[in-house]
Amino acid sequence: NVDDSEAARYAKTRVLSRAGYTVLEAESGTEALDKARHEKPDLILLDVKLPDINGFEVCKLLRQDSQTNKILILQTSASFVGSTHKIRALEGGADNYLVEPVEPEELIANVQALLRLGQAESQLRDSEKRFRQIANNVTDVFWMFDCQKRELLYVNPAYEALWQRSIEILQKAPDDWLAVVHADDRVRVEMAYNRFYESGFLEEEYRLVLKDGSLRWIRDRGFPVRDDDSNGKRIARISQDITTSKIYEEQLQETDRKKDEFLATLAHELRNPLGPIRNSVELLNKIAPNPTTMEERARQIILRQANHLVRLVDDLLDVSRITHGKVSLRRLPVELREFVMPAVETAQNLIDARHHKLSVQLPDQRCWVRGDAVRLAQVIGNLLTNAAKFTPAGGSIELTAAIAADKLKVSVLDNGIGVDPERAQHIFDMFAQADHAPDRAPDGLGIGLSLVRKLMDLHGGTVELKSEGVGRGSRFDITLPVLTDREENPRSTTSNSAGEQKNFDRKILVVDDNIDAATTLAALLEADGHQCFVAHDGPTAIGLAQSVRPDVAFLDIGLPGMNGYDVIRSMKSLSALAETVFVALTGYGQQQDKRQASDAGFDHHLVKPVDIKALEALGLAIPH
Repeated sequence: NVDDSEAARYAKTRVLSRAGYTVLEAESGTEALDKARHEKPDLILLDVKLPDINGFEVCKLLRQDSQTNKILILQTSASFVGSTHKIRALEGGADNYLVEPVEPEELIANVQALLRLGQAESQLRDSEKRFRQIANNVTDVFWMFDCQKRELLYVNPAYEALWQRSIEILQKAPDDWLAVVHADDRVRVEMAYNRFYESGFLEEEYRLVLKDGSLRWIRDRGFPVRDDDSNGKRIARISQDITTSKIYEEQLQETDRKKDEFLATLAHELRNPLGPIRNSVELLNKIAPNPTTMEERARQIILRQANHLVRLVDDLLDVSRITHGKVSLRRLPVELREFVMPAVETAQNLIDARHHKLSVQLPDQRCWVRGDAVRLAQVIGNLLTNAAKFTPAGGSIELTAAIAADKLKVSVLDNGIGVDPERAQHIFDMFAQADHAPDRAPDGLGIGLSLVRKLMDLHGGTVELKSEGVGRGSRFDITLPVLTDREENPRSTTSNSAGEQKNFDRKILVVDDNIDAATTLAALLEADGHQCFVAHDGPTAIGLAQSVRPDVAFLDIGLPGMNGYDVIRSMKSLSALAETVFVALTGYGQQQDKRQASDAGFDHHLVKPVDIKALEALGLAIPH
């Protein structure tokens, strides 16, 4: 009699003693294990809640010990009264489970029944009893079949609750369960069920149509069960109700789809106004190339903030694409400086604005890794930007790189606010926000470091944070495998880009319903000597294109009424425009958007706001 409550232990001992049993007592799990080994009792009355080892674990230890694994165990509890606890006890090896308080007659009856069972049954029968007790206490349907006779041997009571059909009918007609399988799933399920008799394995998901017309999702799993008699073979099957998880799964998928749609729409709506803002600054640089110091500072602020917004939008979309496996890296041999120096250039404006001192120390020898240079620059840039944000003005930032054991380690070290150890483990989670520098309000979306980790995972590398705590600075280390035995320059340096064959006297058609965006882009191109024509809707654009025969046509996709895809299809049908280069201009920049533009007939795809470098790559602007 194992119970840490003296009163409860005394009551049960007295009941059992009066029934003629010799009762030993223990008040802890350790004492119970020791007495079980030395006293070899016929039965252990085991309470769950014990001061040192809980009754579930005591039961498992008893079953694992060859000296005690044959002792009958009657587990009791006044605290753990749910079906899950009963199942846990029975699966752990208990022979029965009673919820306290227990009437004396019920306790005696259970003890007598277990002792009779222990004397009469073999180990195989004990196992069968425990199986049935488990099966009768679970909500899943458990089936047992004779695969040679193809007949049902057993099904637990959960069948009637789940299928809403009678076990008596099932016993007479073993295939009766198929009657409520959804018509669209029935043939597939029946074929799998027939194969189950031959293979002994089953793995299917299907729907039931209940009496009230509601649907219930079922997951079936089957496996072979061999008896000691090698000639006998049975198969078992478990049917689980997964309706709730299916509903959650569908809701998550729908939420995920809406989230992607929202992010794409948000990006589009943000990029539309950013285009004319950035174009206007570039235009000012052309028409007034010698601004005053204050004017130049204002231009740079506008450009810097516009670029910051573009970066936030791109980061949001990047995280979504990477999470869904929609990003494919262009992994080529790339030299360390090819991705470090662009990253430094990207972060330099923020570092200078914060009056930080940046130190860059790279190894003298060239170091090659296999990766996407643009994405690796994004990783380093995010770490530098992060360091600049979370270091008080006038701080120091170090970027170092070293090679050891065929690994490249790039580190970004700052003397900023550091990271609380409790937050460190979550710093790479999506939307995680650390504390901010005392001279700054919180900014950013908390996705930069999450994006860093995801990109490093795609490259087969790692990223780690080291910080001694708040106010002690931070160090981020990324590691990548080094390419060995490579030539000094594994790629050809020759280039035939369009930017090297510029032509500045082209006729260009700009079509955009955003008047500011169309006007500023046209003005920017005209400043480079091109002749521009502007339209704000599809029909006007088609008529204008027929008359001017442009060399290049920039078409916004989101035009009213007649969208950009409709416009290009009409223009492509005109022989007069056979030589025209068509450029899709859109706020949507995901992979499927680029593919759709290409399928529609566009030669190029540019995402708003259009960077001056993107125009240079097409040979449409004079580089600065």
